[in-house]
Order: sequence, then structure tokens, then C-alpha cells
Amino acid sequence: MVMANTAGTGTDSLSRGTNQSGVRLYNERLVLSLIRRHGALPKADIARRTGLSPQTISTIANALEADGILLRLDPLRGKVGQPLVPYALNPRGAFFLGLKIGRRSSDVVLMDFLGNVLGRLHEPHPYPTPEIIVDLARRGIDELTISLSEGERARIAGFGIAAPFELWNWESQIGAPPDVLEAWRNADMRAAIAAICPWPVYLHNDGTAACAAELVLGNGQHGDDFLYVFLGSFVGGGVVLNSHLFPGRTGYAGALAPMPIATPSGFQQLMKSASIYVLAEALAAAGKDASILWRDPSDWGEIGPEITQWIADAARSLAVASVSAVSIIDFSTIVIDGAFPPVVRAALVAAVREAVAGFDRQGLAPFEVVEGTIGFGAREIGGACLPLLANFTQDREVLFKDNIPPQHNH
Repeated sequence: MVMANTAGTGTDSLSRGTNQSGVRLYNERLVLSLIRRHGALPKADIARRTGLSPQTISTIANALEADGILLRLDPLRGKVGQPLVPYALNPRGAFFLGLKIGRRSSDVVLMDFLGNVLGRLHEPHPYPTPEIIVDLARRGIDELTISLSEGERARIAGFGIAAPFELWNWESQIGAPPDVLEAWRNADMRAAIAAICPWPVYLHNDGTAACAAELVLGNGQHGDDFLYVFLGSFVGGGVVLNSHLFPGRTGYAGALAPMPIATPSGFQQLMKSASIYVLAEALAAAGKDASILWRDPSDWGEIGPEITQWIADAARSLAVASVSAVSIIDFSTIVIDGAFPPVVRAALVAAVREAVAGFDRQGLAPFEVVEGTIGFGAREIGGACLPLLANFTQDREVLFKDNIPPQHNH
């Protein structure tokens, strides 16, 4: 699959483990993941939660503070004994670039260590081409990092790409001419961007990347096992098991688009009801401008009855998909997000809950259907999370192992 391109510049402070033992590297990632999940913690709490000795935690915290990855906060006074000194993630400790390749628009973001988006380039297009995407990546590298100091640029840990797999197979939905589809079949986007990027480059399926954003930056209340659903031009998603991303054997875990859904006339794929391109087609058929869906995903304005019907159809299909998924893996939560305004997300999730309530769920463990917390930018933010996962969490081994056939690199 997609491994980091190790060509380019790096910094000693971000080369976690290049000259360290594997145990220390594992423990550093454990500490960082714990603080990211629970917020600022004193050394005593970290030692208690990890089971590591106070001496080990002190060594790790001091090293991460010296590297600029952790910040030592003001002591907590007012309790018996020595004041406790919390440690927190340093927002400026590392930076990440993320790219989403979309069917109707693409985006590049610059993200800090806490997940705050510091800058964004948004590029609507009738359909993506490799040339458009490489140019967008180049402009993102130049324009988004210009605000960083030289020292902060040295803390950029990588460039992550969130891309749909096999774009060339979606001719009718993308609407691109045959030569563009063929160009995507032969494109190696990771290599193309690595050629213009001085940092390591990572690539993963866009649904899995969006799921990574929800896992790493979400509110942490979805439980240890959840199915993540993202509605973009096509529906997709990701799987979290035991609080870790599970990409699956070929990177397609959570790729919900082909799931068969029963209709009065037979079966059809989930994507044909629970995808934004379906709403776009309905708007076009009604003589309305569908481009509003891609121009500003945060505000669709007043669309009319088409969106009401789309939410109803999508919710019925997503309810089937949810119950089906829980019957295979007893997910505690189904998380639904998408490239649409929060008010649309809320209405869709409410409709899915209502549809799920109508199923006979005898024999299934109870589960919740909830809204995602990242929103329409989850895929590009998820792209930026790929280098974060690779360098600062325990997800590296499962997410970036070399287990995906070469043809899936595109």
C-alpha cells in the first residue's frame, strides 16, 4: 500500500525513533495518544493510566518537552502534597498538510498538532484531473506554509492525501471524458506529489482518512468500536476497532458504496441513494443549479423539496446498512458525517434513527446513530491526520503496513 516517501528534509526532533529503541518509541506514542484523548495530564496520572513507572514517564515527558512536542503547564495548586504539573500537546509542536481529491471539488489544508485548520485552499471543478490535483498541491505547499516561520516549517511532519480508490471506474458518476479516466488509471498521485514536496507523503482511501479525523480529533465519545459513514459525492466510510483504525486486508474496510440495498425493483448499491451526486441529479432534473452543493458545503441555502426526498431515501438505505453492519460486528455506534451543512447532517441522522427504530433488532446489541464532529472538511483534515498517525500515534503499524496491492495506490 501506501508508505511514506522518505525523500526530502526532516528534523531530528520529529524523527521519533530513528535513534531510539522500539520500546521507547512505543511508549512515547502511548503517552501522546493518552494526552490527546484525555487532555492535559500530570506525570502521576500518565503513569497510573499507562502502568509505566514514574521514572519512565518522567524521562519520556522531559524528552517530548525538550523536543517541543509537549508543553509544561502551570502547577495545579490547592491539593495536599507537591503541586501537580500537567503536560499538554503543543499546538505548534508539529504541522501537517492534507489533500482531499474529490469528484466535484478538492481541498488542501494546513493543520497544527491539535487539529486546528490554519489555512485552506478550495478548488471546485467539473471533474478532477491529475494535473489539477498536482497544481493544487503545489499551490497549497507554497501558499499555506508561507505564514510559518523557518523553525515551524521544519516541524511539518508530512503531506497526506485522501483519495477515492479507482476513480477511473466511476465514469457515469464523475462525468469525466475517457482520456481523463485513463489518466487516473495510470497516475501515481503519491509519487507525483512527492516530486514537488520536501516532506514525507502518505496516501489512503478518502473514507478511511475521514474516519481517521473523527478518531483522532473527534469528541472521543463514540466508544472503542464504531462504523464511520461519510456522504460525499459518493458514500464511503471507515472502521474503528479497539480504538484503532482498521483499514482491512486491502484498505477497503468501511467502503460502503457497493453495499446492496433492497428496492421494490430489486437490489441497488447504497451509493445510488446515499450519495450527494444523487441529490445533484435531482436538482438538475428540476432545472436547479446543483453547483451550490460543491461551491460551499457549509451553506446550501434553500434547496427545496429535492433535499427532503433525498434525506428520506438516504436515511432508509443508511438504516439498512447500519443494522447490517452491527449484525456482523457489534459496533456500539454508527457515526454519520458528510460534505453538507450541519443542519442537513442533523436532519439525516434523525431520519436514520427513526428508520432504525422500525427494524426488528432482536438478537442485536443496542447501538447508537450519532452525528460526526468534524463536518464537511473531514476528508482533507483526515489527509492531514495521516502523517500525524504515522509519526505520533500507535496506529502506524496497522494503517501503514505494506498490505495493499499496487493497483490500489492510485
